[in-house]
Amino acid sequence: MKLQSEQVKRIATAAAVGGGGVAGAGVLFYGLVLGQALLARKTIPQVVSPPPRADGLYGADFGGEPVRLVVLGDSSAAGYGAESPSETFAAAVAAGLAEQLQRPVRMRCLAVVGAESKGLPPQTEVALRQRPDIAVICIGGNDVTHRVRIPTAIHHLVRSVRMLRDAGVEVVVGTCPDLGTIRPIQPPLRWLARHWSRQMATAQTIAVVEAGGRTVSLGDLLGELFYAEPDRMFSLDRFHPSGAGYLAAAQAVLPTAVAALTEPDHPAGLPATAEDALTAGEGVRSLPQAAAEAAHSPGTEVSAAQVAGHDRGPGGRWAQLRRRVWLRLPQQSARTPDRTAEAA
Repeated sequence: MKLQSEQVKRIATAAAVGGGGVAGAGVLFYGLVLGQALLARKTIPQVVSPPPRADGLYGADFGGEPVRLVVLGDSSAAGYGAESPSETFAAAVAAGLAEQLQRPVRMRCLAVVGAESKGLPPQTEVALRQRPDIAVICIGGNDVTHRVRIPTAIHHLVRSVRMLRDAGVEVVVGTCPDLGTIRPIQPPLRWLARHWSRQMATAQTIAVVEAGGRTVSLGDLLGELFYAEPDRMFSLDRFHPSGAGYLAAAQAVLPTAVAALTEPDHPAGLPATAEDALTAGEGVRSLPQAAAEAAHSPGTEVSAAQVAGHDRGPGGRWAQLRRRVWLRLPQQSARTPDRTAEAA
């Protein structure tokens, strides 16, 4: 399960290149950044209550065996800031899956507010007891704010992805969001936060796809919406999303989750030669290139691919980049969990 040191170096190097550069910071600049960090910590409220519990059976009116979904990660996965269970990220994903698959979905959210990537393996051990069909993971923001080294964070993420894949579980990871969009974070710290976030997201994509999972870049997906409608998209703390914000994030992840459960069983979900099924900007490229593109293009899916029957080329593992679009909102009937049908 241990990530090899050479792999860690390669992933970290690719992330540094793909994330873009930041000019060297002098003493005065560093002092300004430190001051901004302290101010941001004072401005952002501390967690005072847990997020709403959304575990349950979604789409109970649909027939068939329930799809078992687990949601892992940090406060974004847990839905901190949502006012009701149906407004959480996990509930939106579960309801969307039920609607699209026309099958009930039994969801268990094991995400922990404040979790870093090192907290994923313990969550994964509990998740495997649920015998899930698919796991959706959102992690990385706290690693960035606490300045956890990328190789350290990636080691824990890869360990969890491999544990799940070895058990036959499909894995979709929503990569690190762009913390530069958070209002309490001001320049120049905002610029560094954006750079660090993209580095983490790039490394996560390379590592997850190498481990057999798929990723969806969240980046600044919600940035424009948050700036345009902060009262609607942010929760009261102006740091975590509101129910509307979580729904938007879930809609970015849902198409990939549906594809992971329904597409034919081959590395990219469709043959690399089926270019007619792709749109402009999509297609196969080296994994480092795909990861770098995805980090700068929110809502982009990256998964493993083959070219002429080969997993790897001159630039490393082949990967397919897609920009799927979710057009439908979960129906209200599917969004309400039926807890009377929950597993014991």
